[in-house]
Amino acid sequence: MKSVLFIASRQGGPQAGFWSPVGRLEHEDGVYRFVYTKGAQTLQGFEPFPGMAELRGVYESEVLFPLFANRLLSPSRPEYEAFLMWGGFDPANPPDPLAVLGLTQGLRQTDSLEVFPCPLPDERGRYLSKFFLHGVRWMHPAAQERIGRLQQGEKLRLFLEVGNPADPNAVQLQTTDISGRLPVGYVPRYLALDVRELCGSCSPEFIEVTVERLNAGAPLQQRVLCRMSSCWPDNFTPCGGEPFQAIVETPEATGRAGRLGGIRG
Repeated sequence: MKSVLFIASRQGGPQAGFWSPVGRLEHEDGVYRFVYTKGAQTLQGFEPFPGMAELRGVYESEVLFPLFANRLLSPSRPEYEAFLMWGGFDPANPPDPLAVLGLTQGLRQTDSLEVFPCPLPDERGRYLSKFFLHGVRWMHPAAQERIGRLQQGEKLRLFLEVGNPADPNAVQLQTTDISGRLPVGYVPRYLALDVRELCGSCSPEFIEVTVERLNAGAPLQQRVLCRMSSCWPDNFTPCGGEPFQAIVETPEATGRAGRLGGIRG
């Protein structure tokens, strides 16, 4: 089974707001493959990754590329099992590294990269995505206190913001308290456009966001794991914009193939 992740880069560094997909990482039949996407050609100031200098290269390896492997917590770390459990994984059955990267986004404070999966239909043909609640650190203290009282299975409400200066496509998540809806965070930016399209195409009763898991001892960015499901509209294609399209789709399509340290590019 093929696993696919996209890599996004933020323009101007970790604190900048504008981002674009710049690469696609796959794992199939024991081979990892990385290609740049067209977003890398249009994102101002983007520089190719170390060891992957050619935008039209196709890079293959039997082991996960260091750029991404370094974003996984080492199994020797004492918090490794807790780290897997925060993401809903079973420590006794270690998951595909790309599955872990897709949920945690491979975030590091020292650079401007994010790693994320493109959602696929589940066995019933519905849209299904799991993600950590974003923007928690920017929430009002009252919201952060409420986050600490969220319950597993609790429903959250989607709210399409208008005029957000940091992200014009921002989708807020709110509680459904009888006393009033309280903003507690955001849908990850890489899902915002898809979520907006789903909200415009699916009836509200066919869209549901719930708290999948609470991780009291985890960092803020991994504190609340959410689960979203909805209808899958006809002609809906997640991650279908031009920035997501690979510059070169297959190894056969590139005429410059060499081998360096087990990587072809």
